[in-house]
Amino acid sequence: MATEIKTIGVLTSGGDAPGMNAAIRAVVRTAIMRGYQVKGIRHGYNGLLTEDIIDMSLRSVSEIIHRGGTILYTARCLEFKTLEGQQRAAKACRDHGIDALVVIGGDGSFRGCNAMAAQGIPCIGIPGTIDNDIACSDYTIGYDTAMNTAVEMIDKLRDTTQSHDRCSVVEVMGRNAGYIALNTGIAVGALATLIPEVPYDLERDIIAKMKATQKTGKQHFIIIIAEGVGRAHDLADQIQSSTGIDSRATVLGHVQRGGSPTLRDRVTASRMGYHAVELLRKGIFNRVVATKAESIVDYDISVALSMYKTIDTTMLEIGSTISI
Repeated sequence: MATEIKTIGVLTSGGDAPGMNAAIRAVVRTAIMRGYQVKGIRHGYNGLLTEDIIDMSLRSVSEIIHRGGTILYTARCLEFKTLEGQQRAAKACRDHGIDALVVIGGDGSFRGCNAMAAQGIPCIGIPGTIDNDIACSDYTIGYDTAMNTAVEMIDKLRDTTQSHDRCSVVEVMGRNAGYIALNTGIAVGALATLIPEVPYDLERDIIAKMKATQKTGKQHFIIIIAEGVGRAHDLADQIQSSTGIDSRATVLGHVQRGGSPTLRDRVTASRMGYHAVELLRKGIFNRVVATKAESIVDYDISVALSMYKTIDTTMLEIGSTISI
């Protein structure tokens, strides 16, 4: 089976994440060192429909391991969600001699992999998303960098929060997953952390805690809210109305997607990219690369998409206990 593959295509899809370039680099260099040709598809699946496809070499991925974003660019493509779009994408692969695809992205990207596999194009998915919400993988590329960026920004915000005896409500990214918020909340000593997975009560979980903490001499507060819970501005207004404490909202936004990837993201991305090419070399197709504990593993795409990921709510208890 492995001899049938001569050219591997690589693309990044969905939201960008720090470490995607490290994954691209690993895929390109591993593939070339194994005797394959590599083509880069720019702007995600849309690049297949527009045939925005370039030849990749060892040197085309030089000096990118430390860069955020993705040199192949990324985009969301509504047309690709249609059967006609998927058929056109598969034809583009065949027309350009692409025998297999490595796709770096999230769940939506992996559904695209499944669609391409149904059209006869072997695929390997690599989880790249800051949200860490890929069910089959303990860890996703970009997650560590995003959290470190959030911590750095909140540490700076703490200075002005303390100077004015304010309450800072900080909204972090994560879509409908609370992983970034949960860990960031502990790391910055947030009084409360709100995540989509656990309902909260404003009076019990925030107002009462603030009043209790004031009695021990603390006059400034940090509240972390995941974007999937609600708007930071609304929560800040509610807190100020209930306590009289000057409360300000800060939405960190897409700054969390940028920046030079951390060591963990660079190494994990490199391991995953290498593993993806090795699967293709062995004739193992239509898999999602993942981490399990400290190991790199892989799952059938359909199985990966059917899995469910739970969040460790004991982390909320830890944060709540030591933040008072």
